[in-house]
Amino acid sequence: MYTQIALASAQLLVLPVMADDSSRRALQNAFSLVYGLQLPSAIYAAYAFGTKLTNEQRALPRVHLIAKNRLTQYMGAASAYAAVLTAIDGDVKQLLKTNPEIFDFRTVDEAFVEVRDFQTTGVVAFAKGLPFSRLGTGRQSVNGQRVDIKGAG
Repeated sequence: MYTQIALASAQLLVLPVMADDSSRRALQNAFSLVYGLQLPSAIYAAYAFGTKLTNEQRALPRVHLIAKNRLTQYMGAASAYAAVLTAIDGDVKQLLKTNPEIFDFRTVDEAFVEVRDFQTTGVVAFAKGLPFSRLGTGRQSVNGQRVDIKGAG
């Protein structure tokens, strides 16, 4: 219920993914649950979150960014991870063709950002109330603790 309240009040979504098949499936589930895409049966469509929100003449949030996590520190995505992330790129590229209205970007190149250590970066951004775009790199102070945020590289 709390997730639906948050989604109903949001205009844009940032969807984090890790380089594993469970994240790929979770991303597919998000598109299914929020937008009613690829539901297991047509019966679900009448009860889907997106249908209910649309019936109330409320706009669905658009996907603003997909944050990729679990990247190696110096060289970008490790090869095994890169294979899964490429599959995620392909999924998003296909959805951009068939359902461009659910996105806040027009190309796959605009869709993704690579975050070296999403756990640390996400916690610091949340603690400071800042979007990733305004969170600086380097040493940060969070509740009196020094935390290092690495740049994209």
